Amino acid sequence: SRLSGVLREKRENVLLIEVGGITYEVTVPKAIQEHLISQGKLEIDQTIQLVIYHYYQNEPSRSYPVMIGFSNEVEREFFERFITVSGVGPRAAVKALSVPISTIAKAIDRGDVVVLKSLPGIGIQRARDIVAKLQGKVGKFALLQDEAVLTKPSGLTGNLEVEAVEVLMQLQYSRQEAKAMVERALERNKEIKTIEELLNEVYKQKASMGEMSGRV
Repeated sequence: SRLSGVLREKRENVLLIEVGGITYEVTVPKAIQEHLISQGKLEIDQTIQLVIYHYYQNEPSRSYPVMIGFSNEVEREFFERFITVSGVGPRAAVKALSVPISTIAKAIDRGDVVVLKSLPGIGIQRARDIVAKLQGKVGKFALLQDEAVLTKPSGLTGNLEVEAVEVLMQLQYSRQEAKAMVERALERNKEIKTIEELLNEVYKQKASMGEMSGRV
């Protein structure tokens, strides 16, 4: 689930991390690696902690474990959702995540196949499949500000409004901004029952307001 150790070597899309005398090879999507570099977290011989997606790659002559690293839980959650699209396996998803996750999520929500097909390894038909499978389900990830590190809020009250405000604050919105966004979303859609539905509504509202200001 997580791996913490000393970074011994970094290559394109690959980190070598030593843990207790054993060195693990961790595949890291380009966008995630660039984000870590910008934060100064990929210095050789320094300790690094990654959230891990672990699976077995099966080939005709062998089967071997693969670890894919992310800087936080929300990045891994998006990756897990992304690979639910038919034809998008873990290796293809790693290759496709060459731009920030929020950029991809916004393109999915808009149904922007032009942006999606520009991702490495994603053609026009696969882009359409991604939109068909995930459109309307990635609002939380589109809200992610790329410098934010999202962790699950502690001490949740069970109140959707409170939980949503806490999540938005971790996405680097102020409490005042977050509360206003959540209140407007709940006024607009009174049928919301889950935190995911609420965050999707917040994103739709934010995107709509952006389009209106663009016209002005």
